[in-house]
Amino acid sequence: MNSIGTQVLNALKSEINEIDYQRYIKQLSYDEAESKSNLAVFRAPNALIANWVRTKFADKIAHLFEIKTNVKPTVSILVKSATSSSHQNVVAPVPSERPGGSLLNPSYTFQNFVVGGSNEFAFGAAKSVSEKPGIAYNPLFLYGGVGLGKTHLMQSVGNVMLAQGKTVIYTSVEQFLNDFTRHLSNRTMDRFKDKYRKCDLLLIDDIQFLSNKNQIQEEFFHTFDALRNENKQIIITSDKPPKKIGGLEERLKSRFESGLVADIQPPELETKIEIIKKKCEINRVKLDRDVINYVATIIENNTREIEGILSKLNAYSQLMGVDITIEFARNVLKEQMAEKRSNITTDLIMDTVAKELNIKPSEIRSKSRNSNIVYARRIAIYLARSLTPNSMPQLAQYFGMKDHTAVSHTMKKIQELMKNDEDFRVKVEELSNKVSMATSE
Repeated sequence: MNSIGTQVLNALKSEINEIDYQRYIKQLSYDEAESKSNLAVFRAPNALIANWVRTKFADKIAHLFEIKTNVKPTVSILVKSATSSSHQNVVAPVPSERPGGSLLNPSYTFQNFVVGGSNEFAFGAAKSVSEKPGIAYNPLFLYGGVGLGKTHLMQSVGNVMLAQGKTVIYTSVEQFLNDFTRHLSNRTMDRFKDKYRKCDLLLIDDIQFLSNKNQIQEEFFHTFDALRNENKQIIITSDKPPKKIGGLEERLKSRFESGLVADIQPPELETKIEIIKKKCEINRVKLDRDVINYVATIIENNTREIEGILSKLNAYSQLMGVDITIEFARNVLKEQMAEKRSNITTDLIMDTVAKELNIKPSEIRSKSRNSNIVYARRIAIYLARSLTPNSMPQLAQYFGMKDHTAVSHTMKKIQELMKNDEDFRVKVEELSNKVSMATSE
């Protein structure tokens, strides 16, 4: 009879596309010996597959376990060594169980976190907390969009404290709620309180899901107070600041704001490039500068996309036996870009360029020779010619130019700039992909 893990993977096959199943899920093996009722351990042949499965399918796998066993486990994707037994792990950026009951990702460290203008304040705050837990900022409340590094920073603090022998609990609101419900129904609330109120560090993800859950809010309020009264550190993440979380008790909002609230903004292009370099280093993927710059321009704000793109490029490269060049990358990723570009209009291009370069659309279409406006106008014309079916005479009319020869001259000028100025070319590609992304918003 198939193991429960194998049954779950077979069930997952019907819920995802065949390519993802064959390329990733089929490569997994269920480690029955290491798994428990609340922990499902799978092993992957390499870190890229492990990262891809963890990012894309861990929640689905956990949900399928819950359907079959009535328990939603933590899903751990480990990498097995290619030269030793399947029960031996190699150090890789995948979750690993640590002392104290925490499931932290060992690659989530301060050393592996790429700092830029969008996240340097949050990084500094988390670093201070790791050095003076319970004293520096308590609680530390990190907020921002999906895939910007909140969990990475939170777990970086956790990994520092684990290395010092401290007890760290990392959980999501959903898991906290499940634990609470289970212990309440089993009349074992003392064990629940021992777990969450006697740790040195409590890390809790996605606090916004406490919204409108009155009973669990009450319990979390008492847990929070018990920890802070003992100078135990609390770190919380959310997609929005405390005051903007609807359905949350005012006393909880007040406590969340009593420490330090730090936001993480979407990364600027330079930070995206550095993140890709770091991911390539961790996953041992070789990309040249042109490919790295191209990938940086096509990802949106969610930097978790990077691992998926690297995995896809690496898989195609290995299957086809060719190096990853810029032409190869464009070809492999062209379908997802083409899908985004199907509804692009000249108005959309104009609005996007104007917003990104902080120039009014009317100024772009004016006769002004101001250098900033000329810069924006050239880019808008280039993108309109590249991304829409408009002819040169149509674009000349739209931009208020004399005739199509003026558009042709602009196209030649910008192509020359892109050939000779790498920073300019990367900026144009970034704006091109921002236009594409705007069609799916």
